[in-house]
Amino acid sequence: MNAETREHPVLRIERPDASLWTYYLLNALVILPAAPVLLPYFWFRFRSMRYRFTAEGVSMSWGVLWRRETVLNYARIQDIHLQSNFAERWLGIARIMVQTASGNASAEMTIEGLKGFEAVRDFLYSKMRGIREAAPAEQPVASAAAGGPDELTVVLREVAAELRELRRELSQSSAARKGGSDA
Repeated sequence: MNAETREHPVLRIERPDASLWTYYLLNALVILPAAPVLLPYFWFRFRSMRYRFTAEGVSMSWGVLWRRETVLNYARIQDIHLQSNFAERWLGIARIMVQTASGNASAEMTIEGLKGFEAVRDFLYSKMRGIREAAPAEQPVASAAAGGPDELTVVLREVAAELRELRRELSQSSAARKGGSDA
């Protein structure tokens, strides 16, 4: 890890902003009869929530009685969305919804309660793209595409020519079999 990466402000984020507790209070007060149950839940969730951004990925943990931890490698991230309702915008916070190719329609991880949410989103995008660019190409056509559009065109034309040749040979062998079976 170089000095520039080590000094990135996102890597220093470990806890949500205090505004998240205010947001949780507002949520509990909206449903006043449920506030005695919701307030302790929100308090423990807020106090136990931790984030860790590393060179390999991002992790989030929370919970007192039932501890949950979600760890995502940057290579698994498929898409990132910012979401905030009126109260969150008023408090200056947002939720970052991180989706993977797990087949689930909902987000794999929701990072909530951050003031610098746009910087975190940009950081995750840069890490996600950096991992993908550094990954070796799995398909020959994809590696040819790295050389530029002209090289890709050449490869595709070669593949098309080979397919035409195979089709011609198959039709000739099929005709020869039919001619041999008629005799």
